[in-house]
Amino acid sequence: MSALPAQVLDKARVAGVKIATAESCTGGMVAAALTEIAGSSDVFERGFVTYSNASKMQMLGVTPAALTEFGAVSEEVARQMAEGALRQSEAQLAVSITGIAGPGGSEFKPEGRVCFGLARQGQTPRVETVEFGALGRDKVRQRAMEHALSLLLSGIN
Repeated sequence: MSALPAQVLDKARVAGVKIATAESCTGGMVAAALTEIAGSSDVFERGFVTYSNASKMQMLGVTPAALTEFGAVSEEVARQMAEGALRQSEAQLAVSITGIAGPGGSEFKPEGRVCFGLARQGQTPRVETVEFGALGRDKVRQRAMEHALSLLLSGIN
């Protein structure tokens, strides 16, 4: 485990920011990395593991139109997931992850494509897509978790 989770917690603690996560392809790995550290409960507010489209809609308010038009692995859905995590929590900062860890993928959505959202109360959400490539499921998930932690760190002022 890298020092990144501790850095996120320390910086959030100093800033008085609580964090929520909304994870699909990582299945809670970001939440696990943060909560592995003793004392994280003063910063980590809650995590949502929304693997199915139904759970994205029910728990985070992702719209059926976004899922139909853009697909679950899209920046639009990542944005709605991050915004939903803020709405459904008492956190001020939320990160979301939705992607294709593999194996598989398609011509239009290749293995290793992961979309991220970062929502902060009072600010415009940020979204981005990272093409990790066909590294294998474990490596894509690990890199997606690390990238999400880096996004959280960058989102704390």
